[in-house]
Amino acid sequence: MFPLRDPRVVARIDRLDLPFNAEGVDPYGVSREHLELFYSAMALVYDHYLRVTTFDVANVPSVGPAILVGNHSGGIAFDAAMALTSLLLEPDVPRHAHGMVEYFLSSWPFASTWLARTGQFRGTPEHAERLLRDGRLLMVFPEGARGTGKLFSQRYQLERFGTGFMRLALQTGAPVIPFAFVGGEEAFPTMLHLRGLARLVRAPYVPVPPQLVPVPLPIACQLYYGEPMYFEGDGRETDEVIAGHVSRVRNVIRRLIERGRAARPNDFMLRRMPGEDEPLTR
Repeated sequence: MFPLRDPRVVARIDRLDLPFNAEGVDPYGVSREHLELFYSAMALVYDHYLRVTTFDVANVPSVGPAILVGNHSGGIAFDAAMALTSLLLEPDVPRHAHGMVEYFLSSWPFASTWLARTGQFRGTPEHAERLLRDGRLLMVFPEGARGTGKLFSQRYQLERFGTGFMRLALQTGAPVIPFAFVGGEEAFPTMLHLRGLARLVRAPYVPVPPQLVPVPLPIACQLYYGEPMYFEGDGRETDEVIAGHVSRVRNVIRRLIERGRAARPNDFMLRRMPGEDEPLTR
């Protein structure tokens, strides 16, 4: 039987640069207890179910602000949970990232409590800028719900990126760290959407995979972090300039996806293939 709190996770959380008070809560309402429970559960999935292999996590700065920008892979956002877990378990210096979640998730009573206690907040510019000014990591998926809503026939095709993250990067001087999650499209392939149920639960879509239950298949996944990208400006640039910067980030993520797909074995149960950890050629 696995422990409710993984001792390895607890030890890594003890090393986080988060100013918990005597009650174990930081100024943003992030709870040490909730982090221990969340990451302990996710570590099981990361290590033993999806068997995630992470590459180049050293590209994520060990201190200071950064904006992690990734693709959505699969019909539910377990890609975000696995990326968060990788940042706690893999680097020499563990870090906790704050995700900017879709409004519909933050409006669900049970989900909203857990999201807030684990530092995953509604995606408003004010929240995001404050986190970056305080030296935190911000994780965003510019495809939004369009990314997780892709059908299997559209797998690994990047949807249009929102541009808000780029203006934040310019306003705060935070580097952009592109990353790609590969394997989610196979672990949770979306065959169709239940639109009527989606309207009932106030969600943009309800995906239906071949396994019928909203649980990913135990298929090994890979996570690739690209090199930090720096941009000059103050966030008041024209839409055309911003779009050009966003296109650069999108292209790097696309190339990271291509690298990951080319390296994936025919048998998805394998953990990695030789040469998977070769550096990305720019």
